[in-house]
Amino acid sequence: MQDIWNQIFLSNPLRKWVIVLAAIVLALILKRFLSRYIAGLVFNLIRKMSAGIEKNSFVNLVAAPLSRFLFITISLAAIEKLRFPQEIDFDLFEVSAKTILHDLAIAIVILGFIWLLLRIIDFIALILAHKASHSGDLRDNQLIVFFSDFLKVVIAIIGLIMLLSIAFNIEVSRMTAGLGLAGAALALAAKESVENLIASFIIFFDRPFTAGDVVKVQGLTGNIERIGLRSTRIRTDAKTYVTVPNKQMVDTIVDNLTLRTQRKAEIRLQIGLSVDKETMNNFINGIRNIIKKPRIISSSVFLNDIAPNAFCVNADYFTEAIPLDEFNEMKQGVNLEIMGLMSAMGIEIAGASTDINLSKKQG
Repeated sequence: MQDIWNQIFLSNPLRKWVIVLAAIVLALILKRFLSRYIAGLVFNLIRKMSAGIEKNSFVNLVAAPLSRFLFITISLAAIEKLRFPQEIDFDLFEVSAKTILHDLAIAIVILGFIWLLLRIIDFIALILAHKASHSGDLRDNQLIVFFSDFLKVVIAIIGLIMLLSIAFNIEVSRMTAGLGLAGAALALAAKESVENLIASFIIFFDRPFTAGDVVKVQGLTGNIERIGLRSTRIRTDAKTYVTVPNKQMVDTIVDNLTLRTQRKAEIRLQIGLSVDKETMNNFINGIRNIIKKPRIISSSVFLNDIAPNAFCVNADYFTEAIPLDEFNEMKQGVNLEIMGLMSAMGIEIAGASTDINLSKKQG
C-alpha cells in the first residue's frame, strides 16, 4: 500500500496528487460558506458606517467574487506544491509551458481580486446612496455615481497594468515609449474620450445641472437621468432616451428649466379695425383684470401696434415657478376668460369675417 502512495505519476508521488485534489475539492465545497462567513465578519466591522443597509445586500454583492477569489487562491496554492510534470513540458514560441501556466495563474488571481474590489466599490456606493436618499439633495447622488464610475475606471486601469507587468513581465513604461507612431495614433483616437472625461469633471465641480433637472440643450428638452464619465443621459419630453457627450454639454448653451424662478405666458391678439378707441381701452383694462390672479406675479397688457389690417394687443404675465400642469391649466383659464370678454364686448379677431361682393361687368 505504501508503494502505491509513493508511485510517481507525472513527476509527483500519488500522495501529493491526492492531497492537492482533496484541497481543491474541499475549497470548492466550502467556498460559498467560507465566503459568506468572511463577508458577514467584514459587514459586522463596518456596521456603523452601513447603518440602514441590510446584511444580505452586502453578502450578495461580495460573496460571489470573494468565493471565486478564495477558490482560485487556495487551488493555486495547493497546485504550487507540485513539481511541474516533465511529461507536459514543452516550448511554445520559445516560451516554456511552465512559464505560460504560471503567468496565466497569476493573471487569474489578479482578475479575481480586481472583480472583488469592483464589487466592494458597488457596496460603498450603495451605502452612500442610502445616506443621500435621506438628505433629499440629488447632487449627492450625482457625486456618488460620478466617483463610483471614476474609481472603477482607475481600478480597471491599475488591474491592466498589473496584468501586463506582474503576470506577463511586460515593462509598461518601455512599451508605452516604444509605441511611437502607433502611440500617437492611439492618443489622437482617445482625444475625444479625454475631452469628455475632463468635461465630466467640469460638470461635477461647476454644477450647471444635476441628475433630475429639466434642461433644454441642442433643441432637446428632458430630464437628466444620469451624468457619467463620458456622456449625459437625458429622458426627453417625447420619452426617448438621448445620450449627449459631456463635451457638448459643456460647450453648448444649456437652459436649466428647473432653476427658473418664474414662468412666462404670452398672448398675441390681432383685433379687427372696426373696434373704436373707447372699446379698445375697455378691452385692454378687462384683460388686465382677468390676469390679476393670486399666483401671477407681474403682467403687462398694451396696444402694441396698429397694422394696416389689425390692432395688435400684447399680454404677457409671469407666474410663480409652479409645475407645468398647473401652469397650463392657469393659462387655459386666462385664455377662456379673454374669449368670453371678447364675446361679451362684440370684439372679433381680424379676418374672422370677410364680405365678398360680386358684380357683373357691363358690356
